[in-house]
Amino acid sequence: MEKVKVFIEKSEYGYSAYMDDSNLDYGCIGEGQTIEDTINDFLSAYNEMKDYYAAHGKPFTEATFEFCYDTASFLAEYAGIFSLSGLEKITGVSQAQLGHFLHGRRKPSRKTIDKIQNGVDRFAKELTAIKFA
Repeated sequence: MEKVKVFIEKSEYGYSAYMDDSNLDYGCIGEGQTIEDTINDFLSAYNEMKDYYAAHGKPFTEATFEFCYDTASFLAEYAGIFSLSGLEKITGVSQAQLGHFLHGRRKPSRKTIDKIQNGVDRFAKELTAIKFA
């Protein structure tokens, strides 16, 4: 079984998902109005590919998938929930930089992506620790 990254990006009509380069002899894509729809469509395409290989007696290499957002798509998805000011406080990345990433004017470095990821992870951990009385 091979582990493959699947990138989820915001598109003109919703979201799209596509496989990173791999050693597999097939590829799959998915589309949807939401991220959940997009992942489900991608997994449906994967299962259809598996069925096709079985129907034609071809060997099929199973795969597991790690779904990854690109930074601009993450920012676009949550722009109505988190302000850039709020994300600056969570991540330590300036509003100006976040705005550039959101609008595609710049791409973040790996170091900046990790900084955003770590900040969001910390915030999510804090939220899951909260219990209301």
